Amino acid sequence: MAATITKKIIHGIYDDEVPLLEACKKLKTAGIKIKDVFTPFPIHGIDPIVGVPRTRLAICAFIYGLTGLGLATLMMWYMMVSDWPTDVGGKPNWAYYFNIPAFIPITFESTVFCAGHGMALTYLLRCMLIPGASAKNPDPRTTNDKFMIYLELNDEQAHKADAILRSAGASEVNYKGTVTEKLAY
Repeated sequence: MAATITKKIIHGIYDDEVPLLEACKKLKTAGIKIKDVFTPFPIHGIDPIVGVPRTRLAICAFIYGLTGLGLATLMMWYMMVSDWPTDVGGKPNWAYYFNIPAFIPITFESTVFCAGHGMALTYLLRCMLIPGASAKNPDPRTTNDKFMIYLELNDEQAHKADAILRSAGASEVNYKGTVTEKLAY
């Protein structure tokens, strides 16, 4: 048996980040869950207030860097030791570890190259910034000079949130329709 819940979509628009932060704190204190916040620039300290989890992008960068390191090491071993041994700086060429100082620049550059390009692709795919994708931003003004709190609430919470948003200095409080969620038991 499945039940459906209908929630109202509310946009609280602010002209400055300070009232937005205060509204977020008041909403959290009141037990109202903030769905998302849209701002034209990053706001320091908003992540724990809104409930954004710590990012795992550093782990991705580390893995991409290790991939670059491994590929560079394999490439240099094959080219300089196995396939066509060459005398680099008077160092012996019959083992890779004898030539490591000569290979440090290539290793560093390959690590940075793979980490940088991997992170760029991860960012573009994670944010769905691909050709033909539509913007997820519900109000385009938030890319220029407005700040917005996006809420999905039931009727009881909507009235409470409306009062909090207005008391915190919202320049606009807009109701943008409803969203329906199916709950499975």
